Formats: sequence, C-alpha cells, structure tokens
Amino acid sequence: MTESKTTANVATLAPPVLILLGPPGAGKGTQARMLEKRYGLVQLSTGDLLRAAVAEGSEAGKAADKVMKSGGLVSDEIVIAILRDRLSDPDTAKGVILDGFPRTTVQAEALDELLAESGQKIDAAISLEVDDEAMVHRIAGRYTCGECGEGYHDSFKKPKVDGVCDVCGASNMKRRSDDNAETVAERLAAYHKQTAPLITYYEQRGALQRIDAMGSIDEIATTVSRAVAEATRK
Repeated sequence: MTESKTTANVATLAPPVLILLGPPGAGKGTQARMLEKRYGLVQLSTGDLLRAAVAEGSEAGKAADKVMKSGGLVSDEIVIAILRDRLSDPDTAKGVILDGFPRTTVQAEALDELLAESGQKIDAAISLEVDDEAMVHRIAGRYTCGECGEGYHDSFKKPKVDGVCDVCGASNMKRRSDDNAETVAERLAAYHKQTAPLITYYEQRGALQRIDAMGSIDEIATTVSRAVAEATRK
C-alpha cells in the first residue's frame, strides 16, 4: 500500500511538460514568456538548446557541433540526448514549455519515451490556431529589440516610447528580412503540411488544446493560462 502511494505521489509531483504549436507569427514566443512569468516554467527551444549544448561542450553538444559544422542536420537522437541533459537541470523543476520540438510524429514518440524515464508525460500540446491571410499582415508588421529580444508590432504591440524597448531601454530594433508576404505564405503552407500529423498525434492522446490565436495578446494569454491550469490538474 505504501509503495503504491509513493508511486502515485511521484506521478502527481512530476513537473508539467507543455508543447507550444503554431505557425510563424502565431505568438508562441510571447505566450511562452508570459507562461514563464506566471507559472515559473522554462521555455526550451531547439535552437537555444543546441547552441547551449555546443557552448557547454557536453558529449551531445560536441556531436551536434560536428554535424552542424559539416552542414548536416542534427539527428533526433542527438536532440533527445541534449534535451535529456537539459531536463535534469534544477531550473526545470517547475516544468517546461517545448518550442520547436517535436516537429514529427517520430520525434513525438521519442519524446514520450524520454519523458517516461522520469515519470513525466506531455500534459498539453497547445495549438495556437490562426487565419493564414491575417497572419501575413501580422508577421509583416513585427519587429524585436536587438538587445533583449522583446517582440513588438506596428499595430498590435508598440513600445511606450517609439523606437525604445519597454524592457531594457535599448533603441536597436530589428526586422527579419524574410518577413514579407510571399515568404510568409510559403512558411505557413510548409507549417500546416508538417504539423498536421503532429496535431492528430496529440489529439488522439487527449493532450491537444486548440486555442484561437487571432485575438489580443492578453485574450490569448488568458485562454492559454486556462488550458495550462486544466492540463496540470489532470
């Protein structure tokens, strides 16, 4: 009896693992930062994980560095190894938000196996759903602070002082060169094609949470927070 209670407690205390899905410009970065502040979660993006692992010189990082320097694609096995190392860090104790991984059902299955090692699972795959035509306008107007990375938009989120970051006070604002109508349309089409099987994967497992991401940032944040609260109570 004692053993079963202990097992149940471990499962209950396992930190939540969330996935943010959504096309370019859906607001994943903005919502992830808000979740970090509200719940103490840590956002883990594939690019940041790879760069940090290479800088640290871990075994997985060395393997990733070798592949990237040769111009190849980092294998799922290396990414999983890097993620395993990162999830063991103390700052992930309150839970994590995965951004950019998994991208395929094969990666999703590998991630499930990794999480099972520590009694964890995907608590929610939150899909930020958008209207493609409206997204072209949204993406074309976005820019970021070149110092701290805070995001802004010509229409939806202007800094309090024009050209000055609200967070760090820098005036070095940047726009991505590929944030134009034609490129954005291509990226949206590629996203939908790539992510459709992943949406089905998590829907079949009862973990998918669809969120209308066409409202204001605060409206979306309220809905996302509600989804996170519901998922972490399961």
